[in-house]
Amino acid sequence: MDAQTLSIEQLARAARRAATAVATLTTERKNQTLLALAARLAQRQDAILQANAQDLQLAEAAGLASAKLQRLRLTASGLGQLCDGLRQVAALPDPVGAVVKGWTAPSGMLVSKVRTPLGVICMIYEARPGVTVDAFALCFKSGNACILKGGKEAHHSNTLLAAIVRETLTEQGVPPEAMTAFTSSSRDELRELLRQDASIDLVIPRGGHELIRFVAEHSRIPTVQHYQGVCHIFVHERADLEQSLRVCLTAKTSAPATCNAAECVLVDRAVAERFVPDLLRAYGQAGVEVRGDEQVARLGAGMAHVRPAGPEDFGREFLDLIVAMRVVDGLEGAIEHIGRYTSNHSEAILTEDQATATAFTQRVQASCVLVNASTRMNDGFALGLGAEIGISTTRVHAYGPMGLEELTTQRYVVEGSGQTR
Repeated sequence: MDAQTLSIEQLARAARRAATAVATLTTERKNQTLLALAARLAQRQDAILQANAQDLQLAEAAGLASAKLQRLRLTASGLGQLCDGLRQVAALPDPVGAVVKGWTAPSGMLVSKVRTPLGVICMIYEARPGVTVDAFALCFKSGNACILKGGKEAHHSNTLLAAIVRETLTEQGVPPEAMTAFTSSSRDELRELLRQDASIDLVIPRGGHELIRFVAEHSRIPTVQHYQGVCHIFVHERADLEQSLRVCLTAKTSAPATCNAAECVLVDRAVAERFVPDLLRAYGQAGVEVRGDEQVARLGAGMAHVRPAGPEDFGREFLDLIVAMRVVDGLEGAIEHIGRYTSNHSEAILTEDQATATAFTQRVQASCVLVNASTRMNDGFALGLGAEIGISTTRVHAYGPMGLEELTTQRYVVEGSGQTR
């Protein structure tokens, strides 16, 4: 079937039919398909990069923001990581059919709680063409079919990647409708997609504020939101300041346009005089603009890249080489600030004091709370989950990086011997 000639309802129904077949594939067949896809992507590297270059050229001409351009760009090393992610997913245990727990009921029936696929998962995302491969891999290994609605800015990249996936599925004897991908800028088509509750079991929007709100307001289908990342790092008075300098710097500079990049650094007042000037100089050398509170601005007096923060700079996702910074009164001040501005994504504390670290992890709510590690480490690949479908900032039904287990649900399998009631 050609995704471009079918109606939205027809696409969804075809995915539902394919989901029945995918749910019963053996682990060996799924792994073989993923490894074959990795090999095919490596073989088609030049064509994929050419398609991506076409998208980038059109996006630049259209004035796409620099942060989105960074997310749109594919490189040879990025493609290599996609292939590594496929191999890593293939190597992971298959969650489908796994018995979570089992017991004997008072009636003598044997009760098992077993993992089972969700069915058809719809992913709606912007810019990142790599999501097309990552999302397919996780949905497929967890026994689900997927409908992937990418942004128009990645049309050429996503179209080619989807074609390669479907070629691989066909070659492996799997219904190609197990993965449907299309791009459309039509809000009417998106509304129609979000009405397909008879065929689609879960919608995962991954993108900006406007996209998330639109999906939440119009979907008849349960959603798991992958919302913005307003991520904080708190440098406690008992922190290793040399280590903290490296963590705070790279948490902003290694990939500033990602949702797990640090957007705000909180510094304990007890070490501010010693630590803040060094961090400001490091940010300046790396080309990072700092928007600081009154004390940070004072400590950065004369530094051209330091400017006073406005109220709008806290709780803001910059997605750029810009970071907010504030001096706080110890752990309580940090927790108060994070509680006010958190987006439930990633929150980190840097400290050598175990009691303080424990208090932070217990009292700060986020999908991932880190001790002595960068917020950038809240990532499925970094946490050993394999390629992730995204990071959920809601608590139902998943919270944090969504790997294989998060794309399944649990049901009961009961074995009796004629029990009635």
